Amino acid sequence: MSHSMLIEVLNASQKWINNFNLGNIDDCVASYSTDAVMNALPTGTFTGTLEINSFWRPFIESGATDLNYKNVWLKQVDSNTVHLGADWSMNVGRGIITLEEWKKQSDGMWKLERDDFEVQEQFGT
Repeated sequence: MSHSMLIEVLNASQKWINNFNLGNIDDCVASYSTDAVMNALPTGTFTGTLEINSFWRPFIESGATDLNYKNVWLKQVDSNTVHLGADWSMNVGRGIITLEEWKKQSDGMWKLERDDFEVQEQFGT
């Protein structure tokens, strides 16, 4: 297992969290590959950056912030793929990330190919 790969993915994940909390929706969406699949339970499945944008943009614009990951785990799958999972919480709810699949692109950037998470509790809507 490559320790540096895991550090790179942790950094990419933290950058995504920071962009989310700053309301940088375009940067969040740009972290997904063009054909990424996001399974957001119980809402539904979103394929590709246009559909993923249509989920995140109104959600973040509604005031969701203070995203935080806890109990993070990482698993290197191969030389270009790392899986990540965690418990997440924010100002509007909490849940679990069952699988983020990060893939290293040809330009060296890490992008999300798959994002499976579940909202387990919503706070005062």
